[in-house]
Amino acid sequence: MDLFDSTHHLLEAALRGASARHSALSANIANANTAGYQRVDVDFHSALRDAAGEDPESADGLVFAPEVDPAVMQVDGNGVDIDVEAAEMARNGLEYQALVAVMNGRRSIIQSAIGTR
Repeated sequence: MDLFDSTHHLLEAALRGASARHSALSANIANANTAGYQRVDVDFHSALRDAAGEDPESADGLVFAPEVDPAVMQVDGNGVDIDVEAAEMARNGLEYQALVAVMNGRRSIIQSAIGTR
């Protein structure tokens, strides 16, 4: 019997995905004025949905790589809209915080169950 269920595996993967997305969004913001820079993003929600529908434990092996968005926003070929990136960064940060809160709640439950609290 595993100590961690499929929800735990999916939560861990979601935290990794949100962290990877944060890195991608940070790179976009850092390169907002770089001519020719194409924005990148990490769509970890789709991969998690697929893993949840098939085998939730397969979420352990998920790798979240940034994908290039070929859309160009500016005359210099840059694809970053700083306002959109800032909003997505805030949204992703809130999602990450929510995932951490859920993980902490689950950890507390396990600690209570095994009597280490």
